[in-house]
Amino acid sequence: MTIENRKWILKERPMGLVKDSDFELVTEVLPKINEGEILLENLYLSFDPTQRGWLNDVPGYLPPVQIGEVIRSGGIGKVIDSNNPEYKTGDLTFGLIGWQTHCLTKPNADDRFRVVPDLLPIPTMLNVMGSTGITAYYGLIELGKPKSGETVLVSGAAGATGSVVVQIAKLKGCNVIGIAGGKEKCDWLKDIGVDDVIDYKNSDVHKELPKVVENGIDIYFDNVGGKILETVLELININARVLLCGGISSGYDATRPADGPNNLFSLIIKRATMQGFLVLDYLPKSEKALEEIATWVMEGKLQHREDIQTGIENCPQTLNRLFTGENKGKQLLKI
Repeated sequence: MTIENRKWILKERPMGLVKDSDFELVTEVLPKINEGEILLENLYLSFDPTQRGWLNDVPGYLPPVQIGEVIRSGGIGKVIDSNNPEYKTGDLTFGLIGWQTHCLTKPNADDRFRVVPDLLPIPTMLNVMGSTGITAYYGLIELGKPKSGETVLVSGAAGATGSVVVQIAKLKGCNVIGIAGGKEKCDWLKDIGVDDVIDYKNSDVHKELPKVVENGIDIYFDNVGGKILETVLELININARVLLCGGISSGYDATRPADGPNNLFSLIIKRATMQGFLVLDYLPKSEKALEEIATWVMEGKLQHREDIQTGIENCPQTLNRLFTGENKGKQLLKI
């Protein structure tokens, strides 16, 4: 059986928003499967802001995508051939499958390929039941340690991770404030229980935030960085916890200079902590998070939504949706 694979490879380093010309969509005939390998038919790709950072020639927690390599991306594929006893034909498998229609790989511990249960729709599995949910759960619960009555602020609150964070914070009895862009996103956040919402596109966050957080901020779950983080540090309470999850205000573009904050001394005054974290560190113990998240989803206590684009040819434009604010919820692409 001959399998043709269509894949996007990196042609040149992007500047700012990506363009189709930064990549090349090529077709290859896949070789026969070898011992220990599996062949996946890729079904859905996950798009996350960190993928833009992987395209820069700078060191990070994963090496940059090299010129001529397939673009790295998480997703779910179905095993259509296996020469590995740990995987059988028909298994749904999550891993770094890349911007391509098929993935021929020899899984090992570093690949983090895992079989996922066919219990919920695949978009849900890539959203709240995937790395998005795990990020929100462990960032807030294990690092933030929320207590009932505390004030939790979340930037990028209508995004895939932020929207899970605000809902878990409400389930833990917190007063929750979200920052998002546009009336539609802000209205949705109110619908899912957020106490106060600031629309950064139609108001001045730096003026509005002090009015909303009269009792200060106990936990800040930061998805944007920049000047908003600087404003927040002026408003944190004693023993506040600042959790650095992302920095989308920079666009993950290495050509743009870092923008703030310039007031880290506030952490000393308030005896606060600021910590960055990566979901990769929590994947080995993700079962606990996924069990609780699945219960909340099935009980209707945790809402979610997915923005699903279609067609392998639309990968570059789909990545850009994360940085233009077009996406509503978790950004996915159905191949």
